[in-house]
Amino acid sequence: MASVTFENVSKRYPNGFEAVHELSLDVAEGEMMVLVGPSGCGKTTALRMMAGLEGITSGTLHIGDRLVNNVSPQERDVAMVFQNYALYPHMTVAQNIGFSLKLRRLPKHEIRQKVKDAAEILGLGEWLDRKPGQLSGGQRQRVAMGRAIVRDPKVFLMDEPLSNLDAQLRVEMRAEVLRIQRRIGVSSVYVTHDQTEAMTMGDRVAVLGGGRLQQCDPPQELYDRPVNLFVAAFIGSPAMNLYRGHLGQKAEILHLGSQSICLGGAVHQARPALEAYAERPVVVGIRPEDLPAASGDTTCDGTTQPLEGEVGLIESLGSELLVHFTLDTARIRPEEAACGSTRQAESQFGASEGIARIEPRATVKSGQRFRFALNPERLHFFDPDNGAALT
Repeated sequence: MASVTFENVSKRYPNGFEAVHELSLDVAEGEMMVLVGPSGCGKTTALRMMAGLEGITSGTLHIGDRLVNNVSPQERDVAMVFQNYALYPHMTVAQNIGFSLKLRRLPKHEIRQKVKDAAEILGLGEWLDRKPGQLSGGQRQRVAMGRAIVRDPKVFLMDEPLSNLDAQLRVEMRAEVLRIQRRIGVSSVYVTHDQTEAMTMGDRVAVLGGGRLQQCDPPQELYDRPVNLFVAAFIGSPAMNLYRGHLGQKAEILHLGSQSICLGGAVHQARPALEAYAERPVVVGIRPEDLPAASGDTTCDGTTQPLEGEVGLIESLGSELLVHFTLDTARIRPEEAACGSTRQAESQFGASEGIARIEPRATVKSGQRFRFALNPERLHFFDPDNGAALT
């Protein structure tokens, strides 16, 4: 196995479009790195540059200690698993898995052993004599992975390999892919637009937007500490509620429309940058799960405080309620914050809808004023001009 290193890698097409802009990213040996972002963000282009299927306009790309900018795909020692299985329908599972070894003219007994070993890892031992048409979607995807595993590559590249599967099978295959990657220990780069896949599979997750790397961190770090509005809006389902707020004197009070939230000392200790925004507008982020139903009275001492909203739609998911509500303050829509231009996002404020996740047996009705319990320490703050997190 080997590491992968991007150093200021860019990809520009003849028409002037820049798909990837100065990407710098390290994938450690044995790591599962997930590239995630909306359509057109550059993640697949970055993967294709690793595979040698796209040329590099500028910057350098290393696989291990080897500079591969001008190395052909066949000589890079990487294996790629695509969205479509690309299996030969007239060949058996064993023949499909061993086809690349046959092309390399390996001895038949060695091919049989490598195919057997790959099939054991993938749980395909009893299907080796079957044709792809006799297999389920999940089994066909395992065969595609077996074809990659059998080559014993330095790096695995996976381009949305589960997107053709139904929802339940995707959940099962996520665990399978991760189990296989852990067992063989090969450095892997996995591309997806599905943030659930990204968060559950990646040792680290690289969020791309507009061809630029926005943030690369372990999944929980991305969720808890997004570095800008793009990441805050993209990571999380339902998406983070983003509102236009205003800080009072000494940044001790946060005004959200007609409501005021006291920011205690713990908030300022965690986010000293807030002091510079006293009596200035800020963008405030609230995760839906940080708005449980309020109970009892609260005081302005920086602890949990009530936030009132008018309830609209209520979605019951069995384990929780998703409560849609409105506040009398402007909100940034998630699609605006995640459009690839934070400056545009902050200037486009829409309606004041929001979503809260509350316990499933709470008494809440559409049309009522409802009190949510807001802990100021769980708030996220962003600069309204450049979208950067205030920490």
